[in-house]
Amino acid sequence: MKVQLFIPCFIDQLYPGTAFNMVKVLKKAGCEVSYNQEQTCCGQPAYNAGFRADSKAVCSKFLADFKGSDYIVAPSASCVGFIRNYYPKIFDNSSHHNEVKALQKRTFEFSEFMVNVLKVEDVGATYNARATYHDSCAGLRECGIKNEPRKLLAKVKGLELVEMKDTETCCGFGGSFAVKFESISVAMADQKTGNAIAAGASCIISTDLSCLMHLDGYSRYKDLRIETMHIADVLASGWD
Repeated sequence: MKVQLFIPCFIDQLYPGTAFNMVKVLKKAGCEVSYNQEQTCCGQPAYNAGFRADSKAVCSKFLADFKGSDYIVAPSASCVGFIRNYYPKIFDNSSHHNEVKALQKRTFEFSEFMVNVLKVEDVGATYNARATYHDSCAGLRECGIKNEPRKLLAKVKGLELVEMKDTETCCGFGGSFAVKFESISVAMADQKTGNAIAAGASCIISTDLSCLMHLDGYSRYKDLRIETMHIADVLASGWD
């Protein structure tokens, strides 16, 4: 199966290892992976900041960069959710209408692609830890992802997965929300990390590194000593 990679801006700049680990897992699952080096952004940051015209220009470039019929897989439910839910509005009543409808159907977040398209749940990973899973807002509410990550994590040898209280509650990041409403954002991170610790977890796993970046920053500041890991990094552990 041919797969095009979409690597979001902040993962490319801050967490490239996660992108490489996703490639590692996809290849083990039998995918032929390609990466268009001309790709940039999905357009979400500009759109959320109110720069709709600038966002549409970026979104138009995305359409050009990902032409074709191959599946598009990204290690970010946030970006996938934006493409699925906002591109139809951005390109409504335009010549790109049918192209966007097709794009919606072939764009997937990594964990849902593994489980729902490839039908793979066990990749032979090993990771020794007691961990909890954080349902990101974008993953849960915009992409409908709930069981897929848990099915994958349940097959990881040595991993004890525990559910924390209010797992579906926001971590407090929310992009520019963390800047505009710092005190609220910090309080939400405190609640999330507190719930993870109360569940006895030493690690928080999610589909979204934006959430994990926020929680990791708070944890380091408070010296909570709780690890954060993207699900692709967990699934790439314990095998060559």
